[in-house]
Amino acid sequence: MSNYILDLRKIVGHRPLLQVGASVIVVNNRDEILLQLRTDNHCWGYCGGSVELDEKVEDAAKRELFEETGLVADKLTLWKIYSGPEMHYIYPNQDEVSNIDIVFLCRQYHGELTCQQGEVEQLQFFDVSHLPSPISQANALALKDYQEYILAKRYKK
Repeated sequence: MSNYILDLRKIVGHRPLLQVGASVIVVNNRDEILLQLRTDNHCWGYCGGSVELDEKVEDAAKRELFEETGLVADKLTLWKIYSGPEMHYIYPNQDEVSNIDIVFLCRQYHGELTCQQGEVEQLQFFDVSHLPSPISQANALALKDYQEYILAKRYKK
């Protein structure tokens, strides 16, 4: 969790915060996506985290990707921005947020997959037609949209 959010939590406790997230769906050359099994909720999701004060969103996305996976993004492409009631989330520790999640796709990257200790239990690439379960609530909408997009492209061929 970012220092900015941690500092706010000291003041507001578990009450809802508006949180801006920078997230990355990594896609390999077989069109599989990288998901992580999170240690906090034991659900699968993509990489991402909170944007720090004065941090560029793209820089936050790259930072989170590297911290959580050991991968370095060579190029990010904006996928979509998610907000609204379906992005309201309560963490296992009862911290409550209303997320604005700015999600990027990353097809060009390098590095060696390494799980971030304390946050990531497992990293694995999955075909979008066979995603694991359970999916983290905070990532479900973006993953559903991406899955529908890819499957529609496959069936057009």
